[in-house]
Amino acid sequence: MHRIFSTSFASVYPHYVTKVEKKGRTRAELDQVIAWLTGFDAAALQAHLDAGTTFEEFFDRARLNPAADLITGVVCGVRVEEIEDPLMQRIRYLDKLVDELARGKAMDKVLRG
Repeated sequence: MHRIFSTSFASVYPHYVTKVEKKGRTRAELDQVIAWLTGFDAAALQAHLDAGTTFEEFFDRARLNPAADLITGVVCGVRVEEIEDPLMQRIRYLDKLVDELARGKAMDKVLRG
């Protein structure tokens, strides 16, 4: 089991916020991306942050967007569409979306609209 699976989502979330805000994007945009991928509204997201939910629990409870398989590309040198472990793939989907948001990609493109 990879260490990230048991890491709390709340411990990584501030790094996502910092990454997107450094590039001129907002926490609200980040939350919109997370909601699109997971189905969590603002209250559910905050509940996971408050509870210290692990990445494994976070994605077990998520309703992954049916269009998530449209997320392609490289994160940490690995193509996300080729990752075999379903949980790791979901985590990398989120990483890819955060990267795209931080790079200034239009929101409709980030959300595969």
